Amino acid sequence: MSEIKFNNRKEVPSLTSKLRGDIVSAPAVIRNASGINLYGKRIKSIIYTMDVAVIANCNADAVLAVYPWTPNTKILEAISTVSNVPILAGIGGGLTKGLRSATIGFFAEESGAQAVVLNAPTTIDTIIGVGKVVDIPIIYTIVNQSVDLHERINAGVKAFNIAGGKETANLIKWVRNEIQDYAPNFPIIASGGKTAEQIQQTIDAGANAITFTAYGVTEATFQKKMELYRQQNSHEK
Repeated sequence: MSEIKFNNRKEVPSLTSKLRGDIVSAPAVIRNASGINLYGKRIKSIIYTMDVAVIANCNADAVLAVYPWTPNTKILEAISTVSNVPILAGIGGGLTKGLRSATIGFFAEESGAQAVVLNAPTTIDTIIGVGKVVDIPIIYTIVNQSVDLHERINAGVKAFNIAGGKETANLIKWVRNEIQDYAPNFPIIASGGKTAEQIQQTIDAGANAITFTAYGVTEATFQKKMELYRQQNSHEK
């Protein structure tokens, strides 16, 4: 009997189609992150965008739906319609707070969001209030070291979203050091930066999942296609 040989190659075969060739891809280095299991699905790459065209045409594991205006249920509904991956929905925490944040959080859960995100100014009372009405994880955003991490975890925060700009990696290290005895495997999401090196530094600092932006992707892709159409049209004449 001949010996059966198994294919142990690590290369991942790829399937796509002609009409979906311009998919927005997450930086490959993000695959080095450990990921976060969210309701049984491992999340490593999280796209930070409110562009529904990008959301419908990307390969990210999740969407970070956070924006600088008061959370709007119609916007969340639009994102829910086009997204094929989990949505981490922003529900305020600064100007939008208290009962309003809790109400938007409840709507987010009903609309299919798998986590809610509160911004840095969120009070402990608002965190507790949101926790009373939602059954999905609360993610709290950290922008500097002027927060009591233990207090927020005790209030119901289930993960941290670290957005410290150029100091993000150092901020992650600080968070890990502060909670290593209290919550050593606490989930951390963080903005990765613009280069593969910066993203890897963020992962090495202790981030489990990485957010990446898609600024101008729709416009750049459309511009490229229009230039191609112009060249094709000129050849036909």
